[in-house]
Amino acid sequence: MNEHELSVVPVEARPYQGVTAGVATRLAANTIDTVVVGALMLSGYVGFAALVFFVNPRSFAWPDFSPVLSVVGFLSVSVVYLTGAWWINGQTIGDRVMGVRVVSRREPRIRVVRAFARAVFCAFFPVGLMWCAVSPRRLSVQDLVLRTLVVYDWRPRATSVSPHHPIGE
Repeated sequence: MNEHELSVVPVEARPYQGVTAGVATRLAANTIDTVVVGALMLSGYVGFAALVFFVNPRSFAWPDFSPVLSVVGFLSVSVVYLTGAWWINGQTIGDRVMGVRVVSRREPRIRVVRAFARAVFCAFFPVGLMWCAVSPRRLSVQDLVLRTLVVYDWRPRATSVSPHHPIGE
């Protein structure tokens, strides 16, 4: 590409395109995704309360808050959200904001079974994501087990994996 062609990747970011993301970027993306899932949970709770109100407004009381049900709900919503986002486009909202994408080591997208396995692994063992802080190739435990990568990718859709990164390792 010459200097007169347009690219969706900013000039400053081009050297990092396809490079494995580090712990700070992943932590920021995961924090954003946690807020998104929390907002989905809150929306569901308020929606349910509104339904209860519309059914019987005279005896309305806010639905009881159950910590156990909230944790189970949060984990379930997280798994569905992460699975869908990684399977469809390789990016959650947090990933998109931080410019990263989850890819298979040999393909630009991950399939639904791998996306689901990664989502369950991330939801129930989030500390495994911190392994990328000590891994020389910046791979989390989830990446090692499921053969995925989290790479910098500012393109709107997954098209190919950068030739600059040793994906097959």
